[in-house]
Amino acid sequence: MRQIVLDTETTGLDPAQGHRIIEIGCVEIENRKLTGRHFHCYLNPDRDIDEAAIEVHGITRDFLADKPRFPQIEADFMEFVSGAELVIHNAPFDIGFLNRELENTDSEVRLMADYCTVLDTLLLARAKHPGQRNSLDAFCKRYEVDNTQRQLRGALLDAEILADVYLLMTSGQESLLLKEEQSEHSRRRRRAGKLDSNRPPIAVLQASQAELDAHRLRLQEIDDSSEEGCLWLQLETE
Repeated sequence: MRQIVLDTETTGLDPAQGHRIIEIGCVEIENRKLTGRHFHCYLNPDRDIDEAAIEVHGITRDFLADKPRFPQIEADFMEFVSGAELVIHNAPFDIGFLNRELENTDSEVRLMADYCTVLDTLLLARAKHPGQRNSLDAFCKRYEVDNTQRQLRGALLDAEILADVYLLMTSGQESLLLKEEQSEHSRRRRRAGKLDSNRPPIAVLQASQAELDAHRLRLQEIDDSSEEGCLWLQLETE
């Protein structure tokens, strides 16, 4: 399964008011593994950028003056995403802007939905974590994904972070680190539950000799039928 994690930065909040995309960032996932392939570009919007937007992403009109317009990158972008499932946080926002950009080109492409399916991680998170904050920064804190470089938003960086979070969110794992790799600080943050001192002792059931013999016989069968032998028996002899 091929998925493209996508994010955009824009001149403002509403494409219906003439706001435009100024950055597109995409990373590719295939069979739940990051492939290392990505698509990234800055775009000249031919208009001013809202001050509030600049405070979020830090991208200015002067920086974009020599960058291509959307029609110049449309073919490469559509080739990269076509046929994939787009993974987007708050998908209506980005898809709305992309559809508006496509409407303003001379190509036959008009709607992203004709070329891609879309998975909205915001809806996924609301179902998985009802009543909790589900911003990308909140995701990073919840799943222990490093976002220290995210002082300003950037489409490619945010797509990379969202890809890590999405893979964790949909795998049942809560951290990119293995338990033995977690820092002492992370371990101390976990509070051990206190057991009731008056609770009855836990019953310990011992295997009978017949059960032990049956287990040993099964291990031997595995050892005889496997070219590599039975790992359990090998560990017992080490």
